Amino acid sequence: MEKMFSLEGKVALVTGSGQGLGQGMTLGLAEAGADIIGVGYTETSETKALVEATGRKYDEIVADLSKEEEVYRVVKESLQLVDKIDILVNNAGIIRRMEAENFSDKDWHDVIDVNLHAVFKMCREIGNHMLENGSGKIINIASMLSFQGGLRVPSYTASKHGVAGITKSFANEWAGRGVNVNAIAPGYFATANTAPLRADEGRSSYILSRIPKGEWGTPEDLKGPVVFLASEASRYVTGHILCVDGGWMSS
Repeated sequence: MEKMFSLEGKVALVTGSGQGLGQGMTLGLAEAGADIIGVGYTETSETKALVEATGRKYDEIVADLSKEEEVYRVVKESLQLVDKIDILVNNAGIIRRMEAENFSDKDWHDVIDVNLHAVFKMCREIGNHMLENGSGKIINIASMLSFQGGLRVPSYTASKHGVAGITKSFANEWAGRGVNVNAIAPGYFATANTAPLRADEGRSSYILSRIPKGEWGTPEDLKGPVVFLASEASRYVTGHILCVDGGWMSS
């Protein structure tokens, strides 16, 4: 059983690895035995130190994934660093909040570029590499807003609905060719993205009342799910969106 969850000898490319959920998942993959290529909008020295403390290797790429040329640079540099990428975690994402009637074109495009366009391109480009090797695990980061509408976040909601669609679409085409494509949909986690919600006492109390577990998630809560989807333990799982939400979707 331990071998089924082992990532020894594997290489994982993780976007948005510098903090929050991305850092938690990166560390979980390293603790399971994977070497890491971490991509951040800024340097990711803290994550690098945490990964190297586990005895695994960490290569860093700094890139702005809102720019098409930067996405392709990440792919090129990653494949120059290693011969094979076994795992791709598309975690990088941004959010903008504003009432729908006042939501700007810029906030729409900024979020869609990072959360959806970059995910599609990373899946396609790294997926091609995996298809050539006959194996690979792609894990996209979706959201509760892949299923719901949310409030004051139209571009984020649209992007995460799109991530769910991309995940299912690629999974259908690649299931018989050795590449599994799944997604994790985190619920309400204590990260920088949710700081405004947690600071709003009324909104925070309402959110906690809807979560059967009665608490915000932490980045450590994603270690097990990401290792499962990255390992042989999930060999027969593809096209699935795994909710890690403290029971939110069932409440």
